[in-house]
Amino acid sequence: MIVLSRSVSLADNEVELSAIRAQGAGGQHVNKTSTAIHLRFDINASSLPPFYKERLLAASHHLITAEGVVIIKAQEHRSQEMNREAAVQRLINLIQELTTVEKVRRATKPTHGSKVRRLEGKTRRSNVKAMRGKVQ
Repeated sequence: MIVLSRSVSLADNEVELSAIRAQGAGGQHVNKTSTAIHLRFDINASSLPPFYKERLLAASHHLITAEGVVIIKAQEHRSQEMNREAAVQRLINLIQELTTVEKVRRATKPTHGSKVRRLEGKTRRSNVKAMRGKVQ
């Protein structure tokens, strides 16, 4: 069970995990073990609420294909279990990041007091600079 929030969670069978060989430099160990994890998650076939599905499918993210499948490859760690946890955590972070609703920014105006304070400061600074001139 993958918990996304208090009310939303995913069943383990909705996420397809497969072990593959990791890329890059290594040694004898890397040539014979499959430590990297390839995670596939189909958004349309999932049990996510409609709001989540709409937000995920509307997002243009490099991990989401045009068909609505999230593909994550984790190969940062040397053990398969740690890569599995990393891939699932990246999926959780992706879903949470794309489904958060940002607050609407409301434009505000400066108060009368702040305008007065700003102008008084400018006049004070102007007087200080005017006093630096030559004495006549």
